Parts: sequence; C-alpha cells; structure tokens
Amino acid sequence: MAMERVVGFDPGLNVTGYGVVECEGSAVRLVEAGTVRSRGELLEERLLSIHAGVSEVIAAFRPTAMAIEQVFSHARFPKTAILLGHARGVICLAGAQAGLGVHHYLPNRVKSTLTGSGHAGKEQVQAAVQRELALATRPEPADAADALAVALADYHIRLRPLFFGTGVVRVRSARP
Repeated sequence: MAMERVVGFDPGLNVTGYGVVECEGSAVRLVEAGTVRSRGELLEERLLSIHAGVSEVIAAFRPTAMAIEQVFSHARFPKTAILLGHARGVICLAGAQAGLGVHHYLPNRVKSTLTGSGHAGKEQVQAAVQRELALATRPEPADAADALAVALADYHIRLRPLFFGTGVVRVRSARP
C-alpha cells in the first residue's frame, strides 16, 4: 500500500485544530499541526472563515484522506452541539469538495485508541500524541494536539490493518 497523508480535524466554532500526518507501514510522521480561527460576528461569517481556512489547509498539504471528530452532545448543552455541528459540516464540505474520503470518529474512540481510556484527559492525549510521533515536547495548542490524535486514530483504526492485514487467518476445509 502506498503512503497516506491524513489530515485530522478537531472542529470548533472559534478555534478548529488541524493535524497532518504521513503514514507508511509502521512509520507515522508529523507534517504540520495548527489551528484555524474563525472571524466575524455572525454565524455565517464564522462558518465561511472556517471553510476557507480548512480549504487552505487541504490545498497546502494535499492529504489523501480526512479524519474528523464527531460531535459529542451533552443533554445539558444541546445548543453547543448544534453550533459545533455547523462547524463540522463546513469542514466535511471542504473535504468533499477536495475529493477526500472523510472518516468520522467519536471522541471516546480516539482517546481509547491512543491512551487505552475513552475518558482520558487533555494531558494524557497530548502525551500519547507526543509518544506516537516521537516529539520532543507535548504538542500545543490543545486543539492541534486533539486534531493530531484524530489523524493518529485514523491510522490505527483504518490504515494500519490495510498496511499489515487484519491478522485473521482463514483455513479452508479439505472437504468439497
């Protein structure tokens, strides 16, 4: 299988984190990580600036796939989930416009894949990303670290089995 370049996104209405990694076999390396900050007072202005920033990241780094964190909604904060869903929607739109496959992961799945605990804190996720990418320090800001975690989870969940096979051995019966 050829090298894959995955861009991960941690969606936010104010700050959206992004992280780009290259994956080939068991080697995963950091390409870039950062944030897209929304601008404007109105919701539509903010969404437009997120879409433009995400499209710029995609054009600059030419990923082969996109991974994005799904919205975690809490019953006590439904408005937050709805607003975050808008941001997530324009990020997915930018990926679709670029012809990318978009892969969606629940926050608990990302955390458990990297740390072993679906309820890991920000510091644990940052330490796991630091370890996985052999970084000298923990990645900052937290939004970029979370986006890298999403990209790394995509590697472990979707790409690694493709690189190394599923581990399933099928034995055929000798009977007709």
